[in-house]
Amino acid sequence: MTTDDAVREAVRERYTAAALRVLESERTSCCDTACCAEQALYPSDEVEDLPATAVRASLGCGNPTALIEVQPGETILDLGSGGGLDVLLSARRVGPTGKAYGVDMTDAMLDLARRNAAQAGATNVEFLKGTIEAIPLPDASVDVVISNCVINLSTDKAAVLREAFRVLRPGGRFAVSDIVVQGRPFGPLTAEALALWSSCVTGALLDEEYRRLLAAAGFVDIAIEETADYGQAHGLALEPGQRLISAFVRARKPL
Repeated sequence: MTTDDAVREAVRERYTAAALRVLESERTSCCDTACCAEQALYPSDEVEDLPATAVRASLGCGNPTALIEVQPGETILDLGSGGGLDVLLSARRVGPTGKAYGVDMTDAMLDLARRNAAQAGATNVEFLKGTIEAIPLPDASVDVVISNCVINLSTDKAAVLREAFRVLRPGGRFAVSDIVVQGRPFGPLTAEALALWSSCVTGALLDEEYRRLLAAAGFVDIAIEETADYGQAHGLALEPGQRLISAFVRARKPL
């Protein structure tokens, strides 16, 4: 197994287990602590009428649906859509003439997302199986690409950003929440680092590298805005001068 395969399998196993815990918590009316902590990222009035399992399956580091204004009739794509919370919120914003896609590689999460969409009565959503390095959508097919703490999990972030650029229409917007490292990169991928990668830590890009890869993919108007000190909040032991932050990352595909 290659290093990339090992990372992907570790991520798949972690998020399969998360989906199964959410389903189990529904049966016991109990919520996993990590999942519950993320609910504070979304105003209660936004999620109160959505399936509880969609909210509990939110394992992100931000609220990408709050990042950018969307218009009725637009098409939105969520990279690594998990239990479907951000897709359902986006579908509501674009209305019945719009469309919200989610792409995920984990069968358990896709099953959970489709179940949540059916329970919510959302008819303008579609969940696709695939990887964010090879998005199963045609060129220039979406207006907005969002993601919530998923791009850091990829081992080929340049490919992810190229794919995001490819599927966006001219003038389309890239607006994601992600984990970003500042100061110095993480070291070689050890067994311990592999476990931390699937926990959204050691796969994080340096902020300047994130900017460089976005520009190389063709994006303009690139901005990275810190929203929280992720390392401090999670009690992570980092190298001197190294910071791990939650951030809003924005960019645009030129007209």
